[in-house]
Amino acid sequence: MQVNVSRKFAVATDIYAFELVRPDGAALPSFSAGAHIDVVLHDGLVRQYSLCNSPSESHRYMIAVLRDANSRGGSIAMHALEEGSLLEISEPKNHFPLHAHARHSILLAGGIGVTPIVSMADVLDRAGASFEMHYCARSAARAAFLDRLAEPRLADRVHLYFDDAAHGERLRLDALLAQAGSDTHLYVCGPSGFIAAVIEAAKAAGWDDANVHREFFAAAPTRAQESGAFQVKLSSTGRVVDVAAGTTVVAALAQAGVDVPTSCEQGVCGTCLTRVLSGEPDHRDVYLMDEEKAANDRFLPCCSRSKSAMLVLDL
Repeated sequence: MQVNVSRKFAVATDIYAFELVRPDGAALPSFSAGAHIDVVLHDGLVRQYSLCNSPSESHRYMIAVLRDANSRGGSIAMHALEEGSLLEISEPKNHFPLHAHARHSILLAGGIGVTPIVSMADVLDRAGASFEMHYCARSAARAAFLDRLAEPRLADRVHLYFDDAAHGERLRLDALLAQAGSDTHLYVCGPSGFIAAVIEAAKAAGWDDANVHREFFAAAPTRAQESGAFQVKLSSTGRVVDVAAGTTVVAALAQAGVDVPTSCEQGVCGTCLTRVLSGEPDHRDVYLMDEEKAANDRFLPCCSRSKSAMLVLDL
């Protein structure tokens, strides 16, 4: 659908928020906390951004975008937008939902990872649910939405940690996650290193994987090693497609006339998730959980490869 950028404003150093509305002023499709939208930019470039306003609002979507020094084009294009610009977006999708029956929720945000977390905090507060939020940033100037988090209804449940604070409190994951209750759920979003540290601490403390939920904004760089050639076979026709070293499965299939829907092309969003009927994938995504990767019955062909000579795909 098409939306207008009705407002663009700074919420932290190098972070702009964008309010998106329908050109005719009609209500937007509903969404739940943790949801994101796809935004189509120039030359077909598509990026995913979490919705950070309250799901109770139907007149607007709000996203916030960090200008990344290592941008592949998305954040630069977003920051170049002006108020009044027309954008094409998808309806909201949610791969990072709140658990409906959690007794207590722990929300952890690192940097721009606060965008889905602040929406979660709003929903949990309005529902009268038990939760706490912990937000880590390089400095207060680089922390987004501090004004919202300082509102009386949230302030006593929000804990802030800044790297440049001389005598500031530091987040101690071991202490925070020491009590792994069966009905407590953990949500984490932020840089991959931050998420990895949280997941490692949760595992060390005995947390059930089903109670640990994460949302990556970017995958780790693809490994250069073990990127040799292999083949994929289409189960519907028996056709075999060669995947050369340095070529993604999605690209090889496209060259053969087989289109697989993609969006992020980094193994983050799950749009291209494909069933594997035979063979052993080399998982390089951050979308699938460890147990899902171990099952080897699905993979993301935008970034993952194969450990076996051939993968038979449900295509």
